[in-house]
Amino acid sequence: MTKHRIYTMSLASVYPHYITKAEKKERTKSEVDEIIRWLTGYSQVELQAALVSEVNLEDFWAHAPKLNPNRTQITGVICGVRIEEIEDPLMREVRYLDKLIDELAKGRPTVKILRSGGTDE
Repeated sequence: MTKHRIYTMSLASVYPHYITKAEKKERTKSEVDEIIRWLTGYSQVELQAALVSEVNLEDFWAHAPKLNPNRTQITGVICGVRIEEIEDPLMREVRYLDKLIDELAKGRPTVKILRSGGTDE
């Protein structure tokens, strides 16, 4: 079976789209980074290294230090598909991040987006 094209894309190639989406709605790069760190367990230094090294999304998720257990509370529709119905675990992780960035861009408070009240850092 062929891998989905998104898995081979680099984090560095999609990251600017997350930032642009957030900034269009008066949100910040640091809020985007906070969401990514909360979701994946990467530190800011590790996130920056992943961006510089142009790691692909499959490897980025595979090497995530600690996927947040509260991420399963992320529900709803993204790209016309209910997140909780996505069977491919990797695609579900990618869509969790997409959904959180959408929530940020819609003005939802970061504390609610993170489903736990904050980060562990």
